[in-house]
Amino acid sequence: MTVTSEATTAWTGSLAEGSGTVSFASGIGSFPVNWKARSEGSDSTTTPEELIAAAHASCFSMALSHALSENGTPPEKLDTTASVTFKPGTGITGSHLNVSATVPGLDAQKFQEIAEGAKAGCPVSQALAGIEITLEASLA
Repeated sequence: MTVTSEATTAWTGSLAEGSGTVSFASGIGSFPVNWKARSEGSDSTTTPEELIAAAHASCFSMALSHALSENGTPPEKLDTTASVTFKPGTGITGSHLNVSATVPGLDAQKFQEIAEGAKAGCPVSQALAGIEITLEASLA
């Protein structure tokens, strides 16, 4: 079965002075977006990179959970942060995954190996193949 996910952005004005709202077909909400937040940062307005970071963190967590379970060591907990970097004039330059996990019965070396495999196999990582993806993985 193929699943298609959708989001819609309504934008008004120029790049520098304009703004928009991104809405999700799932109904989870609508969020403001604008160039200032994207190029300078913001605590109250989202960016395309923040949305990509959310996708990357959740996809990687799912891939890692699956890989750990297949190893016979299902995780009790995974805390993953994805940090996506954007440079105006250049574009998206990288995504850094940082995961802390509680996985009974697994040593740090094997955890690192499984986490690297999940990073490579995660569909969002594969979609982001044109940028550098780094990983920091540790057991809690």
